[in-house]
Amino acid sequence: MPGQPGAPIGARRPVPAPAPPGWGHGAAGSIYDYIRVATFAIGPDGRISQWSDRAAEFFGFPATDAVGADPITTFVPRELWQRGRARLERILDGEEWVGTAPYRDMAGGEGLAELYVMPASTGRDAPGATCLAVDLGRLRTIETELAASEAVFGQTPTGFFLFDPQLRLQRVNDAFAGAVGLAPPDLQGLGPADVFPAGEAERLLVALRKVLSTGAPILDLRFSGAVPVARPVGDGRELARRDENRAWSISLYRLNSTAGHPMGVAGQVQDVTSRHIAEREAAGVRRNLALLNEASSHIGSTLDLETTANELLDVIVPQFCDVANVDLYTALLTGDAGPLTGRPGVLDGCGELRRVAVRSSVGNASSVFGSQGGTVQVAEAGGTLCYPPRSPHARALRTGRSTVPQPGPDPLLRSTLVVPLVARNQVLGLVQLSRAIGSEPFDARDVAIAEELVARAAVCVDNARLYRREHERALILQRSLLPPGKPAASGLEIARRYLPSNNNTEVGGDWFDVIPLPGSRTALVIGDVMGRGLRAAVAMGQLRTAVRTLAMLDLDPAEVLSALDEIARGLGDDTQSGEEISEVYLATCVYAVYDAVKQRCVFANAGHLPPALIAPGEPARMVEVPPGLPLGVGGEPFEEVEVSLTEGTVLGLYTDGLVESRKHQLDEGLRAFREALDSGSRELEQLCDEVLEELNPHHGEDDIALLMAKVVPLAEDSVGDWKLPPELTSVAKARELACRWLLVRGLDELVDTTELLVSELVTNALRHGRGDIRLRLLRDRTMVCEVWDDGYSQPRQRRAQETDEGGRGLQLVSLLAERWGSRRTPKGKIVWFELSL
Repeated sequence: MPGQPGAPIGARRPVPAPAPPGWGHGAAGSIYDYIRVATFAIGPDGRISQWSDRAAEFFGFPATDAVGADPITTFVPRELWQRGRARLERILDGEEWVGTAPYRDMAGGEGLAELYVMPASTGRDAPGATCLAVDLGRLRTIETELAASEAVFGQTPTGFFLFDPQLRLQRVNDAFAGAVGLAPPDLQGLGPADVFPAGEAERLLVALRKVLSTGAPILDLRFSGAVPVARPVGDGRELARRDENRAWSISLYRLNSTAGHPMGVAGQVQDVTSRHIAEREAAGVRRNLALLNEASSHIGSTLDLETTANELLDVIVPQFCDVANVDLYTALLTGDAGPLTGRPGVLDGCGELRRVAVRSSVGNASSVFGSQGGTVQVAEAGGTLCYPPRSPHARALRTGRSTVPQPGPDPLLRSTLVVPLVARNQVLGLVQLSRAIGSEPFDARDVAIAEELVARAAVCVDNARLYRREHERALILQRSLLPPGKPAASGLEIARRYLPSNNNTEVGGDWFDVIPLPGSRTALVIGDVMGRGLRAAVAMGQLRTAVRTLAMLDLDPAEVLSALDEIARGLGDDTQSGEEISEVYLATCVYAVYDAVKQRCVFANAGHLPPALIAPGEPARMVEVPPGLPLGVGGEPFEEVEVSLTEGTVLGLYTDGLVESRKHQLDEGLRAFREALDSGSRELEQLCDEVLEELNPHHGEDDIALLMAKVVPLAEDSVGDWKLPPELTSVAKARELACRWLLVRGLDELVDTTELLVSELVTNALRHGRGDIRLRLLRDRTMVCEVWDDGYSQPRQRRAQETDEGGRGLQLVSLLAERWGSRRTPKGKIVWFELSL
């Protein structure tokens, strides 16, 4: 039906039959507002007997002056009085006359009037005359203007129309009639609803009423609709009519008479279909450029794969499409090289993918269309899927080129586009874009824009992939350098935690270690290499290895840090010129040695945060250890501090990531750490969790290493300690004491080996040492035997020759003991060995 949505413009609806003619009242105005017309009457005596108001306006004489006046002498120039008198006599005799006559108004101005004089009877014997006067000059002007307007109206290529005050078409030109597909006569008397679809007709009707009531013009009002157009078919001789969508620009203005009375609404219509298409294309280009600009600034703000995928969808939904998802090869998310190692197209595109991001602006619409021969399983965000080999998705992954699948069963979606993510000649996955019903389908320009957007995102995704791979490698390296499992220590319960930063930055250089030492002693180490990344992790591994090596030499804590400082400076000397040594080879460290027999701990600090100490019944405090300079700076010796630890005392070593943040000062973090220790559990593992739960959520900007040790006293009978004189009889006495001590503790299987090895070590002390001899047996995870003397010369194992009478004692110790060694003391040395229990 015409006037309904989808109906072609120009489909005429029946117009009601006009009402029968009759008397009526029209608005003042019309043609008489444009020309000067006057009527008056001449009596039988040849003088003016009646004078209308228009006559007064026309000639400039009021009725009081005109009635009774001689029309010849009053209005005709003097030189024409004689001719005028003769004409007037013939009229009074009954002659009708039409012609022109000059006249003069009251101001003295002369003009030419067209007169129509009709004899009239006054009811008496003598006739009079009725005169109609028209200003001929004004009439000729109107005729000229009317001819010009007719020419413009009929010959202009743009459409013109005129609505009367009742908003019915009164007149249209051929251009307008051709635009709507009807002849001009067929349009007369129609309203907007008879010509345009319902929605557009209502808009036009509202605009016409507004212009008619206010008089304000409306310019460039845009309309669109379907118009039947004849197109040649076949050989061109036959024409076929089909509907084409057109766009028009309509300008409306009110027509007023010279008296200011509204006569209707006129309008000019211009077909702007081509301009509309050009504007739409230009707007599309601007929109696409803005989209690309937004993509450049928005995508790739982080080096996280999932975040980068979501940033791409933030840009394209709903600005470019209505539904989109990003699928990446699962291998990329695990840090592998990926399923495609060469140029695109070497595999079948059927590898496992993970849906890392999904976005939709049309509710629960599916973002995957049916493939050839079946429907592809829909995967939720985070799920995995594989595309069939013959599907368009697999073809896109295989060839590295975009594909357009056939629409699937989802009734909400109209068109879809699959674009592979290709970066550095490697297919990383695909992006699927879909448009809902009511949107334009993807065209060639949309495909080009989508490929450009996805290409930019692919580079960011690949950068994130490479970063993740390097990050995970560095993290694996860093964790491999940390102590595995739960370290064991004599007289200590150990708990440790390591947390990488939670902002996806590079790995740091935090490390800790628990090193068993001879004599039921344990070295506790924590450090932080300044800088981040793989180089920091490597430097951390080098320093940790050096610490373990130095610890085996049984050096004092200050000596260990001094040696580490030299090593760090040596590593810095090996770097290439121009590199930032401070980022990799400067480090802070705390080295502590706990003696389980004495229950004393010796600390040394190289620029690190102070250890925390929680003694039973006392608030947590920081151990005041002189901080010293960081490792790698050099030039200053390190100092030691010795602290006695009672049963149940907890020692806490940590890195700055636990207490330092951009959001608060270091002092605030240390205070929060002490408060967490005070209010925490007495169970060591639970205490670690509570400390991290309390402090880590506040920042997590850096790696966190936390090492806590709780003092657990050795058993009362786990130590045997005797002093022997430097006599030969002391050898037998030492054997006797050691065997008795072992038998009392049920270590019968160690008696023979211990007796032999004790005899050897005491003999060496008598021969190569000096002063009193001290024998100490320790039972912990192993059985340790120590022989003390005042000599400084260290035993050295050597290979004895066949002719040598001695030199085989230490070889025997090395063969029978699990471990053996020697270390210096302030007054001499200790030679020791270990046997497994």
